[in-house]
Amino acid sequence: MSTSDALGSQLSRDELELRFGADPEDADLVTKTLSSLGLTVVSTDLASRRIRIRGTVSQLGTVFGTTLEDVTSPVQGGNASGARVAHRHRTGALSVPRALDGVVTAVLGLDDRPQARAQFRVAQAQAASVSYTPIQLGEIYAFPAGTDGTGQTVAIIELGGGFEESDLKTYFSGLGVTAPSVSAVSVDGAKNQPGKDPSGADGEVLLDIEVVGALSPAAKILVYFAPNTDAGFLDAVASASHADPAPTAMSISWGQSEDQWTAQARSALDDALLDAAVLGVTVTAAAGDNGSSDGSTDGANHADFPASSPHALACGGTTLHATTTSFSSETVWNNGSGSGATGGGVSDVFALPTWQAGAGVPTSSGSGGRGVPDVAGNADPNTGYQVLVDGTRAVYGGTSAVAPLWAALVARLVQSLGTPLGLVQPKLYALGTGFRDVTSGNNGSFSAKAGWDACTGLGTPNGAELLTALKATTS
Repeated sequence: MSTSDALGSQLSRDELELRFGADPEDADLVTKTLSSLGLTVVSTDLASRRIRIRGTVSQLGTVFGTTLEDVTSPVQGGNASGARVAHRHRTGALSVPRALDGVVTAVLGLDDRPQARAQFRVAQAQAASVSYTPIQLGEIYAFPAGTDGTGQTVAIIELGGGFEESDLKTYFSGLGVTAPSVSAVSVDGAKNQPGKDPSGADGEVLLDIEVVGALSPAAKILVYFAPNTDAGFLDAVASASHADPAPTAMSISWGQSEDQWTAQARSALDDALLDAAVLGVTVTAAAGDNGSSDGSTDGANHADFPASSPHALACGGTTLHATTTSFSSETVWNNGSGSGATGGGVSDVFALPTWQAGAGVPTSSGSGGRGVPDVAGNADPNTGYQVLVDGTRAVYGGTSAVAPLWAALVARLVQSLGTPLGLVQPKLYALGTGFRDVTSGNNGSFSAKAGWDACTGLGTPNGAELLTALKATTS
């Protein structure tokens, strides 16, 4: 399956399994081979091309030719500075039994180190110059009138933390809107576990839910909780996109620099994002909160993954200048070294997609890569989002907030259009309207300019104009 398959008619899960699922004979071969070596096959999903297995550390190390040991590493999620987590660490090469050469494309879950970080920042009380409720941002960004997400489902991927029903009831009551339907879905044993830590993963979870719920209150919200590992991330995305019915949009506010992923994990997750697009799901992903370096200290520019996947709508960040309901202007979000700036740049892994060919994406070493982000929205915590986390009212920012904002907008657009948008990027780049161009500021190595740029992409949304343009394109 390739990106071109996502540009045609969306498929049902059964159709995807028939056309692009794993070959049953290959799955049987994997089952027989691994069972003969003492491992237990727990489950097989042909449509998403995944097989789960179980065995002892010694068995798994022997079968896959590697060594596993117990270590501790820093926690990646939220702002948990100094916290560490115990996990398995893989050393040495990784291989598969000879009979499975060319059949198995990735082996994930042996090393269960924390894979991703949450892309949000909490505003310091003395620094927040202005803040907005999500509803106010919906008005500023002209979310289309007469829409509220009715009939749509938004999936949210979370790799830690949790939410309390009491927080949601209090928050939405304060906004004067009916609390949306919010359900937690467990993946790989992870559960909704609020940790009473507003600056940790709970902050990410509640930020995502509150932004989607306020901007698309009639949509059904499914929150997929998975372990913060490469296998957990993949399983969450696959579980969400292969749900019946498939969600309208999927919001991902977790990520990590491309170079911090193994090639096989990156490829497997990108395949899952492609599945989502083929199934009609629009995936929105935060572009990162650490500028053009993505937090790396090697002096080079780095794009954040999964936002850098061509199958995700990458969401960058701005500083919004406005009244509570009326737009004034926007600049690139950049609060200086160590204080947060929108991610953005050029992928070192994914090639330039056809729909970005005329966008002016910078090139390096004579070859072009996928440009990040595609779109943007308010992300500066100093002009941030009013939220309620673990009973405490606060102002949050980060591109973490932009991904659910765009997911909510997609739900409202699809409600009016009556058809899924799926891989929406080609449509957006072809429209030539529906965006407020951001032309001032930089994220480190890249500067804003007229048209697309590696800070804010095509710009921030004018939802009403986007809907009109998409309807014209559809008709």
